[in-house]
Amino acid sequence: MRNFITIEGCDGVGKTYQTKLLRQYCEEHGLDVVFTREPGGSDIAEQIRKIILDANNSAMDDLCEAFLYAASRIQHLKDIVKPALSAGKVVICDRYVHSSYVYQGLGRGLGLDKIVQLNDIAVGDFMPQFTVFLDLSPQDAFLRKGGADKSDRMEAAEYDFHIKVYQGYKSLIARNPQQFEVIDASGTKENTQRQLREVLIRRGVLR
Repeated sequence: MRNFITIEGCDGVGKTYQTKLLRQYCEEHGLDVVFTREPGGSDIAEQIRKIILDANNSAMDDLCEAFLYAASRIQHLKDIVKPALSAGKVVICDRYVHSSYVYQGLGRGLGLDKIVQLNDIAVGDFMPQFTVFLDLSPQDAFLRKGGADKSDRMEAAEYDFHIKVYQGYKSLIARNPQQFEVIDASGTKENTQRQLREVLIRRGVLR
């Protein structure tokens, strides 16, 4: 879907911070870009987000988790993404379907095909024009961050889970390299932001 860009990466890589910097850049340059996130982004979707990420919900079944992500995604598309794209705006989303592919399909071991099928129902034709992957291993990401956020049910998962997620992203990129723009996020925050802007400008999303 043209002008629909998603940003992916492992927990702790700095997606939220980089998106914040990018939003500031767009505002300073008068660029009409809608920034949003998953899970969440709209009122109902944010309520689902709280259920998913609440560390008190440690007994949540993996398949329940996958369906909650898809449900949040359906509402988010209806409330935020589709109206913005219909209005001719650029939409940049912090996480989208590729997160479900690797976190639930590969990390949780539910199977990639099953999660792809579930999300085909959830999103239909609304796939991103391309996806930016901020490349940093979980070990380096959590080391730089100072450890996982224990109040976040996903971040608090075992380290092996995060390794599976990282390897899952790498596998997706190897299968569909044309779908991804990979950015080395091991340097400074400023360097990562510079690379991110360069990709979006080269791709004609920003100016």
